[in-house]
Amino acid sequence: MKNTVKTFQAMKERGEKIAMLTCYDYSTAKLLEAAGINGVLVGDSLGNTMLGYEDTLSVTMEDMIIFGSAVARGCRDIMVVIDMPFMSYQVSDEQALVNAGRLMKEGRAQAVKLEGGAAVCSQIGAITAAGIPVMAHLGLTPQSVNAFGGNRVQGKGEAAAKQLLDDALAIQEAGVFSVVLECVPAKLASLITEKLSIPTIGIGAGAGCDGQILVYQDMLGMFMDYVPKFVRHFGKVGEAMVGAFKAYDQAVKAGDFPNENEAFKLASEDDLNRLY
Repeated sequence: MKNTVKTFQAMKERGEKIAMLTCYDYSTAKLLEAAGINGVLVGDSLGNTMLGYEDTLSVTMEDMIIFGSAVARGCRDIMVVIDMPFMSYQVSDEQALVNAGRLMKEGRAQAVKLEGGAAVCSQIGAITAAGIPVMAHLGLTPQSVNAFGGNRVQGKGEAAAKQLLDDALAIQEAGVFSVVLECVPAKLASLITEKLSIPTIGIGAGAGCDGQILVYQDMLGMFMDYVPKFVRHFGKVGEAMVGAFKAYDQAVKAGDFPNENEAFKLASEDDLNRLY
């Protein structure tokens, strides 16, 4: 059955964990579909994983639409959430609504995600009033990396923890259907999860959240630039890919690929002889 915002809410109420992963292309989306994952996030993390940027700030609406629509074409039962990139919603409610609408129409999303707490409640209200589901993102919000002075755990002190809880309650009131908690102390994430009636999705926020999300290249060992503390490698796909690429390289250079079984034949050798 198709996963929707109602599916996520029902899973929280039943105490069932929600499994999400990032995704950026059609072929990977088909594999995630076959695995039974509940939801995929076409994250602006594609700036790092797919485009090679140092951060997510250079990602554009056009990037999100191209990658998002490719993912959506590979998903039947998975819910597809697409990130709103930096400066696509911060300027005004009107800007936020127009760009959220583009992600739904052109990107074929079922929901959009934006970063921030009380400061973006007005934008959340405008988007949800148009019938567009919104997922929020609190804690380490990568679009604010310069304001944070780097990728740092958020909510460690009492004042910061209270601010995160207040923001979570504010965005829930504004109408989000779920919230990602990134790089938040586990006990604080558990408290926020208990206080909210909507599902929380953790990434580096402990096991107390209603669900979890990871960047798929991270959990498969494909992204080797750095490995965050909260990542577990569920497969060594990166190593396997390098090994396969090396084997291909060697086979081509040795003249072993392609062999006769991997080549096509003429209907008749006479056809070739007449060409001379």
